[in-house]
Amino acid sequence: MPPPAGSLAPVIRWREGVAGRVRRSWAGAVELDVETPDGVVPSLAYTDLVGSPVPGDLVLLNTSAYALGLGTGGLALVVAVPDRLPADRGGPGHLVKARYTPLQATVLGVDEPDSPGHDILRDADDLQGLPVVVADLHSALPAVLAGLYAARPGTRVAYVMTDGGALPLAYSRTVASLRDSRWLAGSITVGQAFGGDLEAVTLHTGLLAARWVLDVECVVVAQGPGNLGTGTRWGFSGVAAGEAVNAVAALRGHPVAALRISAADPRPRHRGVSHHSLTAYGRVALARADVVVPDLSGAFGQRVWSAVEPLRERHHVVSVPVDGLDVALADSPVTLSSMGRGLADDREYFLACAAAGRHVAGLLPKG
Repeated sequence: MPPPAGSLAPVIRWREGVAGRVRRSWAGAVELDVETPDGVVPSLAYTDLVGSPVPGDLVLLNTSAYALGLGTGGLALVVAVPDRLPADRGGPGHLVKARYTPLQATVLGVDEPDSPGHDILRDADDLQGLPVVVADLHSALPAVLAGLYAARPGTRVAYVMTDGGALPLAYSRTVASLRDSRWLAGSITVGQAFGGDLEAVTLHTGLLAARWVLDVECVVVAQGPGNLGTGTRWGFSGVAAGEAVNAVAALRGHPVAALRISAADPRPRHRGVSHHSLTAYGRVALARADVVVPDLSGAFGQRVWSAVEPLRERHHVVSVPVDGLDVALADSPVTLSSMGRGLADDREYFLACAAAGRHVAGLLPKG
C-alpha cells in the first residue's frame, strides 16, 4: 500500500532568532548562540555563504538537525542574515555545488576551462602508483596521518573529501587544525561537497588534481563529518569507500583500505570489524587493494583476523604492527574523536587507521 500523499515530504524546521555570543570560529565557519522563541540555540554560520553574524543580527535558522539531537550535526544552521546580506562575489567559475538547493554555490572547478589546472588535467588519466588511503569515517583522517608522519615526517599529503557526510568542508574543525599544523598540503572537495582548496566534479578528477596540481605523495579519501547509516547492509554512506577503491585502481593508483574496527562501539554490527568495511571492501570494491589489519593481540585480534579472512579472495590483506602508534596518536595536533569516543575509549579504531598510514609510509621512497 503506498503511503498517504505528502507523508514522505522533507521536513525543515524554520526559526527566526537574534544572534548572541560567538562561541568559537575557524576557517569558513562561526559557531554562535541564537536567541529563539524556543530558547538559546547553538548555531553554525558558514561565512562564505551567509556572511558573519554579529550579536544583535536577525538570523534565519534551519533547526532540523538540532531538533533531532544528532551528535555530529546537532547544531542549527544559519540560512541567512536577512538585514545584512553578503555582497555579490565575482570571479571565474561555473561549477555549481549543492545544486538546486536554496544554498547552492558557484565555485571554480580545478577541472573546468577557466581554471589554471584545466590544462594539466585535460588529458590526465594516470596516478602513476600514487598511494591512496580510503577510509569510511572522517575521524580516520588525523589518525591515518599520525601513523604516516611517525614513520615518514614531511610527506606531502592531500585530503579528498567525498560528499557522503557534510557537504561544506568548513564544517570540519579537524581539517582546519590539520592545515594550521601543516599536516595537510591541501584539500579537494568532490561531488556535491565544496569548500576545499580545490574543487572537482568527480572523485576521479579530485584524485588526479591531488597528484598533478598539488603534487602530493599520498592522498587520504574519506567523507566529511557526519556519516549516514540506517542499520541495513547497504544503506550507509560509507559504501562509497568501496567505490573509491575502484576509482583509485581505474586511475592506476595504489588503493590502501583502512578498516573500521572497534572494541567499544555499543552496536554489534560495528564491533570487531564493522559491517561497513566488510560490505564496502568485500562487495563493492571490485579492484584489488591493500587491506591493512592492525596486529592486535588476544581474542579481539583473532576476531578481527577471522572477519577479514574472506577479503583475501579479492584483496592483499596486510598485517601491520602497532608498536609505537599509541604515542604517535597521542601526539596528533587534533583531538581524536569518533562517535564521541576518544583515543582512550576506542583505541583499536584509531590504531587501525594509524596502521594504514604506517603501511603507506612503507610504500613511499625513503625520504
